[in-house]
Parts: sequence; C-alpha cells; structure tokens
Amino acid sequence: MEITKRELYNFKDRKLPEKICFKPIGIIHTEFKTLKGIPIQFSQSDSIGTIEIFHDYEPALKDLDGFSHIYCLYFFDMVKPPVPLQSKPFLIDEIKGVFAIRTPFRPNPIGLSILEILEIKGNLIQVKNIDILDRTPILDIKPYIPQFDSRETNKIGWLHGKIKKKTS
Repeated sequence: MEITKRELYNFKDRKLPEKICFKPIGIIHTEFKTLKGIPIQFSQSDSIGTIEIFHDYEPALKDLDGFSHIYCLYFFDMVKPPVPLQSKPFLIDEIKGVFAIRTPFRPNPIGLSILEILEIKGNLIQVKNIDILDRTPILDIKPYIPQFDSRETNKIGWLHGKIKKKTS
C-alpha cells in the first residue's frame, strides 16, 4: 500500500513551535556603520553595498544573476528584547502599533528590503538601494518577480498623504 504525502504529514496534530531559530547565510557590507543616517526605506536609497554569502551557501546563487532585484531578509541583531508593541514612526508624532509601522523594534526583529542586483561574483552580490546597517546578518534571499509580487493598492493607512517621492 502506497502512502501519500498528505498521509505522511498529519496536519491536525501539528504543534506550534515555542521558539524558531535561524542560521545566517551571510552578512551585508554597507557604508552605514552607525544607525545615524541610514535611509528609512530601501526605495529612498541609492547606496550600494555587498552581500557576502557564506561559502556553504554559494551554490544557492546559481541562476540568481538572471534577476534584476531580490528580496533580502535580515536580522536586526542590534534590537534587544523586550520591545514595545507600539512606537512612534518617523513620519508623524503619533504612537502606532508596530505591525502598522516599519520599525526595526519588533517582536521578531526581521527586516525586508528589495535590492537591485548590480553584479554577482563568486559569493558576493553587489546591490543597490541599501537601507541596512553594516555587518547585518542575512537570513534569506528570494528573487523579486513583479508579475507575482507587485500589487495595486488603494489603502495605505495612516501613511496616506505623508509619503514624499524620492527626488533623484
């Protein structure tokens, strides 16, 4: 008798893990050596940096050069618990819930940036649009695919009317 994949994984008995741990796949090298002066979003930055993928993960870069942009997920290693669940964002002087803002001070301090690939050489990815502190641990990289990832939106919450377009 053949066992199907669905039968192999008994989903009803699935338990939520109490703790989830990640191992960095690399680090990023940027001009931002301190928190002062880091752009508030990748879309507001023309800065160039280099993602150094650890050699064990270099084979995972195969075919990434066929994409123009990547999602870069990283760990805000300078954030120490406990973190407030509400905070004041950069653009207004009003307290918001951390899930409605993009503060690095979060229950799980994970960052996300969309970066433009300029060049890949060996285990080094030169990227543009950096808004990340130098030597930040990289957790994952995924290709940005506009046909899958770009969405038209009609609501941007409290940010409506507060975002200035980049002037470069």
